[in-house]
Amino acid sequence: MEIWLLGTFWFLLALVADFLSIRLKIAVALSEILVGLLTAFLIGIWLPEYSNFGSDVPWVQFLAGVGAVLLTFLAGAELDPEAIKGKIGEVLLIGLVGFFAPFIGCAAIAYYLLGWSLMASLLTGVALSTTSVAVVYAVMLELGFNKTRFGKTVLAACFVNDLATVLALGFIFSPFTWKSVVFIVVAAIVLIILPKLTRYTFGRWGHRHSEQEAKYLFFFLFGLGYLAFWSGSEPVLPAYLLGMVVASILEKDHLLVKRLRAISFGLLTPFYFLRAGAFVSIPAIIKAPLMFLALFVAKMVTKGVGVYPAAKLSNYPEKDAIYTTLLMSTGLTFGTISALYGLSHQIIDQTQYSVIVATVIASAIIPTLIANAFFLPKHHLESKGKEYPDLPPKEDQPDSR
Repeated sequence: MEIWLLGTFWFLLALVADFLSIRLKIAVALSEILVGLLTAFLIGIWLPEYSNFGSDVPWVQFLAGVGAVLLTFLAGAELDPEAIKGKIGEVLLIGLVGFFAPFIGCAAIAYYLLGWSLMASLLTGVALSTTSVAVVYAVMLELGFNKTRFGKTVLAACFVNDLATVLALGFIFSPFTWKSVVFIVVAAIVLIILPKLTRYTFGRWGHRHSEQEAKYLFFFLFGLGYLAFWSGSEPVLPAYLLGMVVASILEKDHLLVKRLRAISFGLLTPFYFLRAGAFVSIPAIIKAPLMFLALFVAKMVTKGVGVYPAAKLSNYPEKDAIYTTLLMSTGLTFGTISALYGLSHQIIDQTQYSVIVATVIASAIIPTLIANAFFLPKHHLESKGKEYPDLPPKEDQPDSR
């Protein structure tokens, strides 16, 4: 009975977030984060024993984790290699600068200004160097940028940024073991054979009412996700790579992509984004506002100092460069994962954890709101039909959600 009641409450919050996103004209992902944050705060005042409103219940954690994996997979599936052909240089430049500038800058601020330990400062640098593929993809999908070459390039740069983050977290804090070797070898084999295997499987047994294609993709997502977790990595990383290698196949099956999006946005990602908002402890921020402000400003400034010149060097127009910089300044999945890793391994304490996660959540909300309100490069949406003359019919395009 409690499971059904808790599920009802979570979907009530998801509906509230949906209505707010429509009313305020913001991405539903950001609305869900805000609703989760405010709900945790208000319940914490009135019913402190239920302040996390079930965020730590195993089935909620599972659905939120699957939501992050599926959303990351769909983001990877948008990265059509043909769309970013000839742009590999700018993708690597923007992505790597987007990692190193905040990693160095935020670690220095934590160590020299806040007086945190060296390992805590490095962990802070890793957590705040991230960008959020989940948030960026959700925004791109809602606005239609996911079908433009500009949007695909930004998503690719986000992936490079987060890949560097994962590698830094592993090399600095996690020893490279035989489990890591097993994961890399198995993942490499799967990624090599998957395109041909997927074409054969979909062609031979696909397009049935049993939704065999979705089950097939979930099998690989869960399998490699387990191996990643077992080896000390994160399930979202192989999910992104899986999406990339089957992108050309999914591009031709718009109905399958729409069904996967329906599963993701209708069932799974509300748990992920609401739970992400619930991570933030407003009382902890109130107790240490200067720590939060210092880290937030450090992330925004270092991202800007790094990404904006890189975008201009890649010949981005002014509005494109600012919009890219702001979206690359977002953080969520890997930021919270890194912070939680630091807390569970006693690298940081509870207050440091709350401040870091609050900074990560704020970076998911504030830059995106500013970007979409003032620097939206609408010319890419107006020209996407020219860039991609083979776009699916209008009914196959993402709706206003």
